Amino acid sequence: MSETPASDQFNVEAASIPGAHRYRPADEQLILEAMPVEHVQRGDPATGWKLLASLPGLEVGVWEHTPGVSTDTEEEEVFIVLSGRATVSVLDERGVAQQRYDFGPGDVGVLEQGASTRWAIHETLRKVFVSPTG
Repeated sequence: MSETPASDQFNVEAASIPGAHRYRPADEQLILEAMPVEHVQRGDPATGWKLLASLPGLEVGVWEHTPGVSTDTEEEEVFIVLSGRATVSVLDERGVAQQRYDFGPGDVGVLEQGASTRWAIHETLRKVFVSPTG
């Protein structure tokens, strides 16, 4: 009797296991919508997102922003950039950039609840995010 090589023993798609799921966030189809005018500073950016999983106290999703510049007031979040390039500025109460971070594929960012930010998207940015629910 031939034995299954050790490397093939666990070669099973996660989606075929009850209670497990597999996602390819880079391939997820998102519906992009124009950003609200009050958030657009330059260009005609659009955004879209999709929730991939809800875990106790956490949400995991994928989000995309097309080129342009926009502002936001952040929710608490950790994200990993899958593709694209952006400069994210943290603004003070006057709207002046106090910190700037350049992001590209593989970078991890942390956003704090209530932070005022400016997103300058140089190449369409796609990220996976994890944030608390509620």
